Amino acid sequence: MGYNSNSVRKEIEILAPGGDVDSIKAAILAGANAVYCGLNKFNARNSAANISFDDLQGVLRLAHKNNCQVFLTLNIIFVESEIPALFSLLNKLVNTSIDGIIVQDLGLLYLLTNYFKGLKIHVSTQLTTHNKGQIEFLSMLNASRVNLSRELNLDEIKSLTSVAHKNNILTEVFVHGSYCISFSGICYMSSLQGGNSGNRGRCSQPCRDKYKTTAAGKDYPLNMKDNSAFFDLKELSDAEVDSIKIEGRIKKFDYVYTVVNAFRKQLQSLYKLNKLNTDNTELYKVFNRDFSNSFLKGNIHKDMFIDNPRDHSIKHLSEINDYSSESELEKDHLALYNEKEKSKAAINHEINQLSIEKAPLIISISGECGTALKVSVITPETSFDVFSESNLINSGTQALDYDMIFKRLKAINDTEYFIKNINIENLQKNLYIPFNKLTSIKKKILYLLNNSKEFVDPIEVPVLIKQSKTEIKPTLSVLISSPEDLNICTKKNATLYFQLPDCINKRSIELVTLFKKNENLIPWFPSILIGEAYSAALEFLQEIKPKLIVTNNTGIAYEAFKNSIPWIAGPYLNTANSYSLLALKENFYCTGSFISNELNKEQIQRIKKPDDFNLYFSIYHPILLMTSRQCLFHQITGCEKDRIDENCIQDCEKLASITNLKNHSFVIEKSKGNYHKIYNETNLLNTDIVKDIPNIFTSFLIDLRDIKTETKIGVDKSKIISHFENLLNGNPVSKNEINQIIHPTTNSQYKIGI
Repeated sequence: MGYNSNSVRKEIEILAPGGDVDSIKAAILAGANAVYCGLNKFNARNSAANISFDDLQGVLRLAHKNNCQVFLTLNIIFVESEIPALFSLLNKLVNTSIDGIIVQDLGLLYLLTNYFKGLKIHVSTQLTTHNKGQIEFLSMLNASRVNLSRELNLDEIKSLTSVAHKNNILTEVFVHGSYCISFSGICYMSSLQGGNSGNRGRCSQPCRDKYKTTAAGKDYPLNMKDNSAFFDLKELSDAEVDSIKIEGRIKKFDYVYTVVNAFRKQLQSLYKLNKLNTDNTELYKVFNRDFSNSFLKGNIHKDMFIDNPRDHSIKHLSEINDYSSESELEKDHLALYNEKEKSKAAINHEINQLSIEKAPLIISISGECGTALKVSVITPETSFDVFSESNLINSGTQALDYDMIFKRLKAINDTEYFIKNINIENLQKNLYIPFNKLTSIKKKILYLLNNSKEFVDPIEVPVLIKQSKTEIKPTLSVLISSPEDLNICTKKNATLYFQLPDCINKRSIELVTLFKKNENLIPWFPSILIGEAYSAALEFLQEIKPKLIVTNNTGIAYEAFKNSIPWIAGPYLNTANSYSLLALKENFYCTGSFISNELNKEQIQRIKKPDDFNLYFSIYHPILLMTSRQCLFHQITGCEKDRIDENCIQDCEKLASITNLKNHSFVIEKSKGNYHKIYNETNLLNTDIVKDIPNIFTSFLIDLRDIKTETKIGVDKSKIISHFENLLNGNPVSKNEINQIIHPTTNSQYKIGI
């Protein structure tokens, strides 16, 4: 958006959460420029009340009357069995006035790009967008807007916004509400613990749970304060960000109103007075865990945590007032409660004045033999007439009567309007008109009702042919991260992948040398590559010119595509359906993909592999639950540093664990050159899939990196490889041998799925 020639600030959009109808109304009343909401399925806040499709039509009408846009969240990954229902929904949405669809799944991006071009694509924070290449990747899938990762600082946001604008993409930044401790979209903690996948909108927020008291004396070691950029709007405006987004689709209407109203006033002060208010008291009057803007400021420190996930409002009173007695605190506590109740009642009164009822239509039908059929439509705002393209006749298949006309026009009820009455008193009896002419009249009416937007006929679900089960003899591939392990595949047939660090910067010369000496070694790129780390990864890619790569980062995928480097999509790109595979193959010449380890047997079996495309699956690995830009040791073991500095990521090497109140432990690992990571206490071992789903996978992966969990291995790595090769070769005893050598392990996600 930026500035115009007179250097007047372009107004930033305020994008508000709408978890239910009352919250949407509250956002509109408070002055939001746009709201985002979900239907009662297919969105990443299943715990919100959400709205029905009929509600959505009324919401669209109300919002647009008040100059407020509406974006619909379909920001989950989809499994194959859901595609028909998804198509049915998209066929409806394309004929509404919805202003944008918020998505995560690459398959849905593919469907929107190829079949539903009338719907604007907004990319969810679940796609973890944090580097230049990812924006260019999304541009090729026709994204019009992207929500940037919450972990980015102002300089990084400014740089990415510039790239986005050059690609005709708008940027959003979360400015208020809950922080996630993990990068969004690659957190599997809730999924593994209870089958409630964050990529399916069912996150149970185990990061907010109470744990056994850590060595640092903390009971809630993963619980962060809330995000608030209330005092940073000038810098975000200077960065030319297009939209500021407020988190909170599970929050109530009074929260939404209060926060939106506060941010609207703050922006007005910036526009009119070129300065910001210094008082954020209103934000403390609704739910909060205290506030931090430290990611935005690039100052990642221990004060971003709070050892209590509950509402901080009352405690804040104690912090800003030096009470001499409990009775004074109680008095203010009661006053705050009364103020909140009074405010809630006032907002509720205003909300009740707004209606999401669909608008009634009065339709009158008239005509006689030899004349055109005339359909007169009266709406609350206007009226118009529509005429048939051919004249009425006295013979045909079915005579025009009320039931027949209503049946042909009833699709109008799927819009922001509903047919209140059809009057046929002025229609001569026993007349006929071809069905297609009535359909044409319906489309004309819909065109006029929907702001001159052409009606789109329903699209059938494309038939994807499952390849015949030609015999595929899968190979074994091995992931390592230490040069000392290079010899473990000597005299073996296994393919060797090498895990690159999150921040390659200081090791780039060493790693280039390593790969040039070992030409058959395949680089495995991580999920997170920010700023200099991304630039260093690109330089590495150019320097070694690999024959093949695996990447969990779409920015690297884009560069591989651009430079004609064959590439495989890694397991953390969350591919879960046939259309995500088509998106990768057809748009980016991807040669193959790992299938998400969140899927169960049946969900995997339904996926249809494209022609000349390889599928991969990881059957043994430490289970990465989350990756964080924050230091996790502040709250667990303590750290001599208050904040993360430039040496922490490159040089720090630590290991610890936390245990929840159900006695489930998690491994906290920080290795050199990598972000902080949390692993499950036991590794995944899935030998069942080899026989369960034959002739689909080109290769099965085992991860032999030295990540210390509770899983123990009874033999050296070379022998482990031999046992897995025997498994793939059909040795009947190898499965039991592997289970005896590697234990304890888990296979829960393959059984539960998403």
